[in-house]
Amino acid sequence: MDYTKQRNNMVEHQIKARGITDERLLDALRKVERHLFIPGHSDHFAYSDGPMCIGEGQTISQPYIVALMLDMLKIKPEDIVLEIGTGSGYQTAIIAEIAGEVYSVERIPSLARNARKILDTLGYSNIKIQQGDGTIGWKPEKENEKDITFDAIIVSAAAPSIPEGLLTQLKEGGRLVLPCGSRFVQDLVCVRKENGNIIKENFGGCQFVPLIGEQGW
Repeated sequence: MDYTKQRNNMVEHQIKARGITDERLLDALRKVERHLFIPGHSDHFAYSDGPMCIGEGQTISQPYIVALMLDMLKIKPEDIVLEIGTGSGYQTAIIAEIAGEVYSVERIPSLARNARKILDTLGYSNIKIQQGDGTIGWKPEKENEKDITFDAIIVSAAAPSIPEGLLTQLKEGGRLVLPCGSRFVQDLVCVRKENGNIIKENFGGCQFVPLIGEQGW
């Protein structure tokens, strides 16, 4: 099976055709082998235009949704990015291609372990993964470790409201993208922190699994 051809077709027909033009992001989508992040025997559907199950009741998002959310974040090469919901690690790898550092939090231990394994196998050295409650953000891993703030935060599950813990960890001038609403239907929201104020922009309806945790569901 020609996965390179499938990835190129995915980018041309699912991503570029819907208006995503950031060449750094498009190059990352062409490079990262999505089929490697699909468990079981479903890799021949890896580049289809839809989400896929990855076990534990979780999904890997539709490629276009991954591209759209990352495009909304406007990630720069020097940015430090927080990802809430590592999942299979696919989106994590895309972010690692376009950002300086990636910190990713996954609630489910088996998914965190599997993602760490494949990302290490693929040679990513700018990714840290933490198993825990992503709704409160990244927890310092050592007692004397300083709190980290982030240029961009992406949340891959639906929250009833924007978690205060994530807003606290967002730098001035930073961007946060998340689905926000009920358990069954949400709006994709981009939040910017400007002069201490929170500015929201709505990008329309979407549907994600619920964000479970202290400041989620």
